[in-house]
Amino acid sequence: MSSDETPNVPTPRNSREAVREKAQKVHAQQSRARIMRRIIIGAVAIVAVGAIGTAVTLAVSAQVSKPRLTPTGMEADGVVVTDISAVAGSDQMPSTPTPGASGTGETAEPTPEPTSSETVDIHVYVDYLSPDAGKFERANARQFAGWISEGAVTVSYHPVALLTASSNGTKYSLRSAAAAACVATHSPDQFYAFNHDLLDDQPEVGSDGFSDEELANLAGAVGVDNGKAVRSCIEDGDFVSWAKDATTRALDGPLAGSDDLKLSSAPMIVANGEAYVGALDDPAEFSQFVLSVASDASRATASPTPTASSTPAS
Repeated sequence: MSSDETPNVPTPRNSREAVREKAQKVHAQQSRARIMRRIIIGAVAIVAVGAIGTAVTLAVSAQVSKPRLTPTGMEADGVVVTDISAVAGSDQMPSTPTPGASGTGETAEPTPEPTSSETVDIHVYVDYLSPDAGKFERANARQFAGWISEGAVTVSYHPVALLTASSNGTKYSLRSAAAAACVATHSPDQFYAFNHDLLDDQPEVGSDGFSDEELANLAGAVGVDNGKAVRSCIEDGDFVSWAKDATTRALDGPLAGSDDLKLSSAPMIVANGEAYVGALDDPAEFSQFVLSVASDASRATASPTPTASSTPAS
């Protein structure tokens, strides 16, 4: 080989071009990789947003499409009690106080009972968390049972929810009113017993109240006819919306059997359109009130004045 021959090596210019060309290829690959990542991320985001949107749409649609259920067997949002046998014979029902010596040494007069054919229409608005509602029920349960059996009165219980915010967020007033409507719908003969037990053994205001399962168990304990339907109704909250609406209707008025009364407290007792304002734990005073409105009705219809089983207290 002659001395003027040079080795076949790249010149500095060729080396720079090769490096630049390789760098451009690497950059192009990286750019394509970034673009692909962006496309993949975008596609995943679109799918995720679509899935969320679909879930929200389905949830909203389910709420909108769920029918607003209304209990059956009610009149003006109240349950007319006709069967008191489940409670009337119960040893747990409190008895109406018997006459006894008063603080002054005088003998108290016996509790009067309506005995005429003039029927008094009584509506009782109850919040199952209200201590006063429980007090009224315990004082007058046996008295009501006797009057209903004799046909002296018609009694309608109206479940309402005024203390919904007084049970640590569990909305016990609303749920228990709805549970009462479940029993009235699916096992009406046991409504009076269930209603009595809810008022006789109440949770305290400010407590969680009974759970839906416990309410269903209580319904089972009074012997409801259709236990599965009642339990499902209570635990699914079928009549919660109705209970809320019924309370609003009572607050707006007029109350059943009245011209202009509106719900202002629970319990609120209305007899022949007149609100009772006496002592809630005094069955004698309430009996006298019932006799009074019955007498007014008799005079208005030129019927004989109702009599009592004993001389009314003065």
